[in-house]
Amino acid sequence: MLDAADRRILQTLQADGRLTNVELAERVGMSASPCWRRVRQLETAGIIKGYRAEIDRRKVGLGVLALVSVEIDSHTEAEAKRFEAEVARVPEVVACYSVSGQADFLLQVVAADLDSYADFAMTVIRRLPGIKAMHTSFVLKEIKAPGPMWLPD
Repeated sequence: MLDAADRRILQTLQADGRLTNVELAERVGMSASPCWRRVRQLETAGIIKGYRAEIDRRKVGLGVLALVSVEIDSHTEAEAKRFEAEVARVPEVVACYSVSGQADFLLQVVAADLDSYADFAMTVIRRLPGIKAMHTSFVLKEIKAPGPMWLPD
């Protein structure tokens, strides 16, 4: 499990992943060498999966965010894996979750506008393997977008 120092490091890196090791160590109250070792351990353990820039989708021309519930025809493992492999290759799908309930998968999709989304839905999503039904909800307002992960004590 994570100790208090690991949690401080993770919370600080989530807020600013561009910190140098010296800056990070200073902010979390450690010296540079132990801080560097802990960060490497967190990376090696797969707790820190990577570092990336947070992009404002609207400012790069992606004004539509859609949540698409997908039901597939067959619930065999092979059919689900085939769907997962295909959807993983679609860049407009920024997230995909296997879910419980009425749908089998929930996709987060970005598009330039409604016309672009409509074209994408009909030419890409509907043609994914095993699609039985799909239902789209459009995000009208982002109340809380994905951000820093809450870390339990």
